[in-house]
Amino acid sequence: MTNEPKVRRRIGIIGGMGPEATVLLMSRIIRATPVNDDSDHVPMIVDNNPQVPSRIAALIEKRGEDPGPVIVAMAKGLQSFGADALAMPCNTAHHFADRIRAAVSIPFLDMVRLSVEKIAAQAGPGTRVGMLASPAVRMTGVFDRALGASGLELAYLDDDGPLLGLIKHVKKWGGDKEALAEMALLADRLVEQGADLLLVACSELSLLTHALPGNIPFVDSIDVLSDACIAFSTRAPTGSLDDFAA
Repeated sequence: MTNEPKVRRRIGIIGGMGPEATVLLMSRIIRATPVNDDSDHVPMIVDNNPQVPSRIAALIEKRGEDPGPVIVAMAKGLQSFGADALAMPCNTAHHFADRIRAAVSIPFLDMVRLSVEKIAAQAGPGTRVGMLASPAVRMTGVFDRALGASGLELAYLDDDGPLLGLIKHVKKWGGDKEALAEMALLADRLVEQGADLLLVACSELSLLTHALPGNIPFVDSIDVLSDACIAFSTRAPTGSLDDFAA
């Protein structure tokens, strides 16, 4: 038996986009961390700021305030409070990832890049990845850029307006029966369009994954980020702090 203290690095969570998604990431980190007592858990410093300007208004409707400066200020604040790495449970907000990286000196655990790496590791080149994501993800190309030379193909719905409607519904009403039914319907449409695998790339939609059809594999970006947070926080200090940062 050893009395050496456990290695647990602090994860700073840039949250509030939306609040339920922030709590979902925290709960999945807690649930997935192997523990014997409280001290085994991942320490988290959370800025759950629902007043971040709307990503939908700024990126889709082209009428809203730029969320970037607020998100960057949150990242800098979390670093000043002692975070050792940053995580942000909002795929759309990864449009601002480069601005975050430029503003802080600690690693940013990039949910988009990490999700692409996970899919590429388990699916061969030519796999069509059906995107369950905000239209802003398609419009800003955050996943397209992350794909690089992976050989994966992205498949978006012919009409992703209903996805935006579903996301807004979840933000207002949560994961009710209507939301679950719509999630199942949209997933089926992606399969009909030739998707080989589904990527849940919106943290509101991560609340609805139990509605997905059982005949097709899926990857949930929130789970990918959760795993990266646990790995970063709990590993022994054997090398550079940015080993888990994408």
